[in-house]
Amino acid sequence: MQFNGFTQSDFDTFQINGLEKRMQAIQESIQPKFRMIGNILADDLSAQLGNEMFLHIARHARRTVNPPQDTWLAICNNKRGYKQHPHFQVGLFDDHLFIWLAFIYELPGKAEIAKTFLHHIDLLESTIPSDFVVSLDHMKKDAVAIKDLDVQKALERFRDVKKAEFLIGKHISPSDPVLKDGDQLINLIKETFETLIPIYQLAYITKAQAPV
Repeated sequence: MQFNGFTQSDFDTFQINGLEKRMQAIQESIQPKFRMIGNILADDLSAQLGNEMFLHIARHARRTVNPPQDTWLAICNNKRGYKQHPHFQVGLFDDHLFIWLAFIYELPGKAEIAKTFLHHIDLLESTIPSDFVVSLDHMKKDAVAIKDLDVQKALERFRDVKKAEFLIGKHISPSDPVLKDGDQLINLIKETFETLIPIYQLAYITKAQAPV
């Protein structure tokens, strides 16, 4: 089966009323695409990092009433789960596709990672292209262009606030032609991840050295 990109109907999934019906649409229409591109991306990241990376697809298993507002795949170096590790994400809200390097609040030692980022803030600012965006909460659609963000202030909040998060990457509009071309989209995601690998490696080294 060939990956041909995402269509408007994929984004319209999040307008479907009801948990059961929306989850059925996610499972039937979006998750097969996630499996296709996720395996490709996990293999590519494994080769670039010299370390096996594992694909995880959001199951939304804890939901009993409210349907998910977004869905995603995640790739990290742990087979059992991704939330407690720096990880790469691709996912959909109803109005954009997101491509993230994600550090979310479940991550142990995130204060130490934030301190490392602050110590190497010049590297972050020189590594992240001006068209990238940053999210401070993965549950919200909002993101700020890196060129408009006070990076130091965002990292200090990430360090000091227990629920604070830091996600770096790109938003792609449903109308962007790249979403309709599977090969082009995969290449774009690969390029985005490749740009972010130095930041991932910086965090990973810090996490590995942090006391358990």
